[in-house]
Amino acid sequence: MSYTNRLGLLAIAAAIVSTTFITGCTVHAGYYDPYYRDHHQWVVEEPYYGRWETETHRRHEEFKQRKKEEQREYWEWRHRQH
Repeated sequence: MSYTNRLGLLAIAAAIVSTTFITGCTVHAGYYDPYYRDHHQWVVEEPYYGRWETETHRRHEEFKQRKKEEQREYWEWRHRQH
């Protein structure tokens, strides 16, 4: 195999790996719960968060935009759901 072919294959492999890495990081985004000192994947957490908003009569808001006190209230509620 020539040097040019190897370089082309290496470029393709790098593109595939980097794309997989970037989308993998996005899909599996999560949050650290500082009160219980654990991590939560948001893809799993999202349905619970929606239920919490409904049960506590809150309008929808992105979790990271909520005040720290509301985030703490969510994590307390969430850990009681197990």
